[in-house]
Amino acid sequence: MKVSHMFHSLALVGALALGSFASVAQADVLANITKANTIKIAVPQDFPPFGSVGADMKPTGYDIDVANLIAKELGTKVELVPVTSANRIPFLTTGKVDLVISSMGKNPDREKVIDFSAAYAPFFNGVFGPADVKISKPEELAGKTIGVTRGSIEDLELSKIAPSSATIKRFEDNNGTITAYLSGQTQLIATGNVVAAAVNERTKLRSLSVKFLVKNSPCFVGLAKGETALQTKVNDIIQKAKKSGALNEISKRWLHASLPTDL
Repeated sequence: MKVSHMFHSLALVGALALGSFASVAQADVLANITKANTIKIAVPQDFPPFGSVGADMKPTGYDIDVANLIAKELGTKVELVPVTSANRIPFLTTGKVDLVISSMGKNPDREKVIDFSAAYAPFFNGVFGPADVKISKPEELAGKTIGVTRGSIEDLELSKIAPSSATIKRFEDNNGTITAYLSGQTQLIATGNVVAAAVNERTKLRSLSVKFLVKNSPCFVGLAKGETALQTKVNDIIQKAKKSGALNEISKRWLHASLPTDL
């Protein structure tokens, strides 16, 4: 055997060994959680109602409730690790946390780096309005006046589907759009469900209920690549919480709305 081929073969054997070791290490994360009796979960601290710091200086919000739910179902303690949008994935890929529950959407670029659970929270842009206004599809906006923030995703998407007889009133920022709706200048509003929840939290004037979705981007739990055992366990917990109504209670508590039937 030539020396170069010998070194190549040794390198290949070494790589395969390291690959096998990495696979074993990855597959042990659920076992490590069980052994340590603690799961480390990354959560947001600056994005209410999904995560913020409460008056007692402790994390609070939708994602925190879900993190606690998962830990309870696993029968372990939970260590909440505050993260930002920028560092939440690096914290996961470097093993600083076992899961990321941080209002995270799924897209092809992220799927190259990490794996995802089933959806656990609704995150969408939609048309909202008073509960007694019966609208469930774009065609029923005919003759209606809808407020929207100029240039937003909901503005662009609504413009594609609204009938020609609908009046879309555009405002320069979210505050202008919301104020116009609350004062009765518009019959409906196109915005995000998180914005609608925040408005309903602050005022009971013209409470917002969802009519239909304009663009859907639900939230998923992030896991390190290849953690199939942990992924299966988390999916089972989410499914159980959906069936029992526990996840719906979290949604009503923080988003002031029931979970969408198609989540």
